[in-house]
Amino acid sequence: MSATSIIFFLFFALPLVAFLFWLMRQDKEKGKLGMFILAALVILAVVYTLVTYSKH
Repeated sequence: MSATSIIFFLFFALPLVAFLFWLMRQDKEKGKLGMFILAALVILAVVYTLVTYSKH
């Protein structure tokens, strides 16, 4: 991973995911579903990134 990727993840992606997780926890009715979907999307993004960059 290059330095720009690490900077992007640390300053943009992680705070965004943390904010979305906090925001979904505030919704008492559908918060658990939202957190599940967010977790699934994060896992899919990480797997896609690992598979894509492992070919290089």
